Amino acid sequence: SIAGHSCPLYARLLGRDCSGRTLQSADVVDTVAPWSTDTLQEVKGRMLQAMRKGLSRQTHAQANVRMLPTYICSTPDGTEKGDILVVELCQSHVRTLRVTLLGDGNQSPQPGCWVMGSSWSPPTMPLQLFDFIAQCVRQFLAGISSPQHRLPLGFVNGTGFSCSDVEGKDVVQLLQLAINKQELHHVDVVALMNDTVGTMMTCSMRGEPCEVALIVGTGTNSCFMAEAQQVEMAEEISGKMCVNTEWGCFGDDGTLSDILTPYDQHVDQESSNPGEKRFEKLVGSLYLGEIVRHVLTALVAEKVLFTGSSVAILRTKDVLKTQQVLEIIDKEEGMAKARRALEALGLQPSEQDCCRVQQICRAVVSRAAALCAAGLAAILSHMCQSRELERLVVNVGVDGELYRGYTRFGEILQSVTGLLAPECTATLLPSVDGTGQGAAVVTAVALRLAAQRREVDQLLAPLRLSRADLERVQALMRREMELGLGLESHASASVRMLPTYVRGTPDGTERGEFLALDLGGTNFRVLVVRVAQDGIRMASEIYVIPTAVTQGTGEELFNHIIECIMDFQLKQNLMEQVLPLGFTFSFPCQQLGLDKAVLLSWTKGFSASGCVGQDVVQLLREAAQRKQHLGLKVVAVVNDTVGTMMSCGYDDPKCEIGLIVGTGTNACYMEEMRNVGTVEGEQGRMCINMEWGAFGDNGCLDDIFTDFDRLVDEKTINAGKQRFEKLISGMYLGEIVRHILLALVEKQLLFRGKPCPKLQTRDIFQTKFLSTIEIDGLALRQVRAILQDLELQASFEDSLLVQKVCQTVSLRAAQLCAAGLAAVVEKMRENRGSAQLAVTVGVDGTLYKMHPRFSQHLQQMLRDLAPNCTVTFLQSEDGSGKGAALVAAVACRRAEP
Repeated sequence: SIAGHSCPLYARLLGRDCSGRTLQSADVVDTVAPWSTDTLQEVKGRMLQAMRKGLSRQTHAQANVRMLPTYICSTPDGTEKGDILVVELCQSHVRTLRVTLLGDGNQSPQPGCWVMGSSWSPPTMPLQLFDFIAQCVRQFLAGISSPQHRLPLGFVNGTGFSCSDVEGKDVVQLLQLAINKQELHHVDVVALMNDTVGTMMTCSMRGEPCEVALIVGTGTNSCFMAEAQQVEMAEEISGKMCVNTEWGCFGDDGTLSDILTPYDQHVDQESSNPGEKRFEKLVGSLYLGEIVRHVLTALVAEKVLFTGSSVAILRTKDVLKTQQVLEIIDKEEGMAKARRALEALGLQPSEQDCCRVQQICRAVVSRAAALCAAGLAAILSHMCQSRELERLVVNVGVDGELYRGYTRFGEILQSVTGLLAPECTATLLPSVDGTGQGAAVVTAVALRLAAQRREVDQLLAPLRLSRADLERVQALMRREMELGLGLESHASASVRMLPTYVRGTPDGTERGEFLALDLGGTNFRVLVVRVAQDGIRMASEIYVIPTAVTQGTGEELFNHIIECIMDFQLKQNLMEQVLPLGFTFSFPCQQLGLDKAVLLSWTKGFSASGCVGQDVVQLLREAAQRKQHLGLKVVAVVNDTVGTMMSCGYDDPKCEIGLIVGTGTNACYMEEMRNVGTVEGEQGRMCINMEWGAFGDNGCLDDIFTDFDRLVDEKTINAGKQRFEKLISGMYLGEIVRHILLALVEKQLLFRGKPCPKLQTRDIFQTKFLSTIEIDGLALRQVRAILQDLELQASFEDSLLVQKVCQTVSLRAAQLCAAGLAAVVEKMRENRGSAQLAVTVGVDGTLYKMHPRFSQHLQQMLRDLAPNCTVTFLQSEDGSGKGAALVAAVACRRAEP
């Protein structure tokens, strides 16, 4: 309870003055004293509701706590340096100064000369106003040795000033035009801010970031660094953003009606804006003296104070200033100050009168501090909840004459905030010239981020493909497909267009039990597939192939595969049966028949010797003989892409394309036999295994390849090969990102340029990290945690940049995949002489399935590149396993008499 603090400063006064004697009108004083913790918790809860209303796009227009986005997304990192010009528009003058930041961690900002504009009557027209400001700038620069290089300017729109003709106009543009008229062409207006933001930024210059600021002066306001995804009024922003709460208007909708006292009502009615700024009128120093005056007037009316004195003066507005109130509550000289202030008003106070006045002043100021604490607690709790933290540790910059002028104000603010938000640890930092130095820091940070964005955009530009780039890739793919299909041109084509001898998809009449093998990576699967009238049932087991085997001899590799098959058959009680077997072999092969496939090259990290140029089915049969396993009946060997198409074709007869985007990438489709020059026959269709991963191996994609792609390619075991695959598939994207991050570190754009030894490790940044980092709504603290697991000490700005790199790399992969697929569907449409084509793509692969945006980007770009084709994507459920069995099943059905 607040009553746990010392009376009379914090407790309800209980009708006693400082000497312990009972007041006759204790209820008058009691109504402005601090409330119980429960009441303050209620105020905090209402502030939280008001904040959420202001953050929501749907309710923002009706919100009193406006929660305005400032578009300030970063606090200083200590590298900011240079001369900054600052102009502050105050209520009665313009203040101009130059601040020099040294880039030394912002420990030593150097203020230049200060020019105080003389008192003036604010112009009523915007052009007059900004012309006046521009003249002040010119006079200031004329009086100092101003550098003639570009001089950035930060503009502070101070409190208490309004000009109706300026509302709705771009203040920055108006000021820049006025400055240009003064022929100050080297002065650039960079940033506009208010004093609250300046306070937060100047308090961030002490080594640790400050993420909350509070002003308690003539008026009151606050700001804080919010999760940008929650600031719905600022679209397409990620990371954090400083939000200006404008909390002075809290309660203008009646939220605080049950809390306002009669004295607050009187102050409001006599103000220039009745019904507005209700919270500010409870807290701001512009109003505290008036609240005290109304309390004194009520006590006089009850004959409790100043008996025998003429008290008419107390009915005069503003005769008691807040500065006097702060002097009266001083521990040392408060009583003497009270007497002097009251006697100056013509009153004849007794010692008891002075004591009671001091008590009232303390109650009013303590209430203001407690209310500020309730608002601050609401902000801290919101930050803690939105960041999903168990405990929030944060620095809070504080400024304003009320905070600076009364030591106990800060003590109350600190202790009550702790009571109302126990899950948060807040350190209050007094600001030093938040409007001056803070504005300079805001401007410097804006310049740093703009320069960083330019450098980052320049570095990433080669990875950002235009529509024309993608149309050219589509055309090149189409050309390579035609070459691959031609009998004479086949050998020189980078897209091999291999016949699979699969001539049809399932028709639903297939029945029986089949074995299936799936070899496409370091995990090898054996399956038994039972095809019945009521559907397909499967059982399978995964076996690991050690790296020593994948990169050893072919004999060792195929011996290992046979051992796995025998182990599986033993567990499934299938050793006594000879079942037709479909073999999914996901490496480039030239198929000479449905059960005969010659390995053209290894991919995906395999390099087993003695296999390239050999029939993989024969290698499997020879291994079975060596292991004396005689019950093996291989009837079909297929690529995983074909298996995916067949698996999805069982569910959708329109599925005539297979696509894999996982560790590697490939595609297949049903081509007209008349176009397949490498196989005899003109009738019907045959599935073509494109082996499009090798697209570009002949150099046709060299201008798409970036330096980062070349660095990745050079370190692979098949340098110069599978070039298209190395731009798209999961085996390589993480490595591309890693090389980009290293370049950013070298340019001191990431991790503050500090060496990152672990980032030098090949394959340390796995492609699965891209999928995690790009999840919609994933808070940057989680991205930061991923990076910390890699021993990368990332700031939130670093995390945002890493996320941007990941998005750029994965977007390019999806768009290139779409360009390749667009070539396929357009060829199919033209083959069939149709104006429109409706076709289904069976798709599999971890990148397609697990990445949160890949499929969306792929499908969108495909619609753009092939507008005459309606393409449906059907995710395969175990295509490489079930599909192989279905190919075997179709082969057995077609072989039946």
